[in-house]
Amino acid sequence: MAARNTARKRAFQILFEGDQRGADVLTVLADWIRHARTDTRQPPVSEYTMELVEGYAAHATRIDELIAQYSVGWTLDRMPVVDRNLLRLGAYELIWVDETPDAVVLDEMVQLAKEFSTDESPSFVNGLLGRLKDLKSSLRRDEA
Repeated sequence: MAARNTARKRAFQILFEGDQRGADVLTVLADWIRHARTDTRQPPVSEYTMELVEGYAAHATRIDELIAQYSVGWTLDRMPVVDRNLLRLGAYELIWVDETPDAVVLDEMVQLAKEFSTDESPSFVNGLLGRLKDLKSSLRRDEA
């Protein structure tokens, strides 16, 4: 499980970097992979990190719509960058990755919020992802 935790953290860092640079996350992912291959000090990018970033990229528009629709009191562009990207990653894994238990996704995103964001962020991330979890079956139906 530590490998999945690391993969999620790296996927979050790639999404965060893309957001901060205004760059496509797939371009950032390719940069990370290239750096890992050419610099032995850089850890390799795991298959699961790639899967998470590529999956998010495939559903990015829908994920941002869902976050904007279900966040209370926050527009997407006014959210802290860390929170926005944890929500993006969490929403992808929660809604489109069936192998990962919902509770694991929520717990991992809350732990990352504790590590990287504000004191209020863990409850915000947990609340919004919890709402998406409750609506998961209808959200998947809406996309079909």
